[in-house]
Amino acid sequence: MEPEVKIERRKTRQIFVGKVPVGGDAPISVQSMTNTETCDVDATVGQIQRLQDAGVDIVRVSVPSMEAADAFGEIRKRVDVPLVADIHYDYKIALAVAERGVDCLRINPGNIGREDRIKAVIQCAKDNGIPIRIGVNAGSLEKELQRKYGEPTSDALVESALRHVDILDRHDFQDFKVSVKASNVFMTLQAYRKLSQQIEQPLHLGVTEAGTFRSGTVKSAVALGSLLMEGIGDTIRISLAADPVEEVRVGFDILKSLNLRKKGVNIIACPSCSRQNFDVIKTVNELEARLEDINESVDLAVIGCLVNGPGEAREADVGLTGGTPNNLSYLDGEKSHHVTKEDLVDELERMVRAKVKKQREDEAKGIIARSE
Repeated sequence: MEPEVKIERRKTRQIFVGKVPVGGDAPISVQSMTNTETCDVDATVGQIQRLQDAGVDIVRVSVPSMEAADAFGEIRKRVDVPLVADIHYDYKIALAVAERGVDCLRINPGNIGREDRIKAVIQCAKDNGIPIRIGVNAGSLEKELQRKYGEPTSDALVESALRHVDILDRHDFQDFKVSVKASNVFMTLQAYRKLSQQIEQPLHLGVTEAGTFRSGTVKSAVALGSLLMEGIGDTIRISLAADPVEEVRVGFDILKSLNLRKKGVNIIACPSCSRQNFDVIKTVNELEARLEDINESVDLAVIGCLVNGPGEAREADVGLTGGTPNNLSYLDGEKSHHVTKEDLVDELERMVRAKVKKQREDEAKGIIARSE
C-alpha cells in the first residue's frame, strides 16, 4: 500500500471564531450559511441545528437590518455553534451584533463608509475580541477596480483584498481572515495563490455562486481540492444552490478525500457492473442515509464481486465483497462472516455502529486519540 501523502500546509496566523481555531495548525474548519429569513428565529435556529447535526464548525447568518440584528441576538441565545454575521454598508448593524454575542464579522471595510465608521467597527471588534472576515467577491468589486481591469480578474480580486487589509493594518488590527471568491474556477485558483504569498492571515476558501448541487460540488471540489493540496486554505465553505446541510457534507467529503479531516463514514464502493452479486448502488445509497449521524471516522468498503472486493475489504474498517451464494464481510481487515443479500444493509449498519461504539470506548479509556 502506498504511504499516506501528508500535505504541507501554509503557515498562517491563528485566529479564533468562538471556540473554533482557524489557521495555524488547527484542522481546516467547514462552514455553511443559513438561507432562512433571519427574522424568522425559529426557522433559522432549526436550520442551524440541522447544520450542527451534519458536523458544521461555523455558521454564517445574514444580518441586513437592525430588525435582523435583534433576531440574531435571539438566535445566539439558542445555539452553541460559532456564528458569523454577514454585514454590508451599515456600520451600526456591526456594532449591534457585537453586543449580541457574534463570533466573527464578515464585512468589507471599504463599503462601511467614512473613516470614523470603519474605525468604530474595528475598535468594537478589538474591544470584544471579535475577528473579522474580509470577503471579496468577483461580483461586487469596487467600481474603480472594474474600470481599471475592465472585468473581474484574479489581480482585481487580490488588489481589492489588499486594500481592505491595508485599512485593518492602519488601525493595528490583525485578527482577520480573507476570502477572494469567484464563480470561475481558474480565477479562484489564481487569486488565492497570489494572495497566499502576500499575507500571513488565514484564508477562507470558496467558489462563489458555484451552482446547483451537482455542478457546484464539481467546481468546488476542483478548485478547493487543488488549493488544499498545495497547502492553501484554513477554512472552507461550499456555496451550493441546495440545502445548506449538503454544503457541510460536501465540505467534509473534500477534506476526507485529502486526509485533512476524518469525520464520518467514508464509503468505498464500486460503480457496479454485471458481475455484481447484489444491487451495489441501492445498498450504498441506503447505507449513506442511515449512517449520516456518525461523526467518527470509519472506512466502509462495499464491493459487488470477488475481483476487487477482497483487496478493498481488507483495507477498510468494515468491508463486504459480493459472492455466491452469500456475500463475505470483513472486520478490521479479517474475514468475518457470510451475509445474505436480504440482510446486507442491516448487517453492515450493525457492524459499523459496533465499530463506532468500540472506538468511543477505547477513546474514553485513552487507548486511541480522537479521529480529528
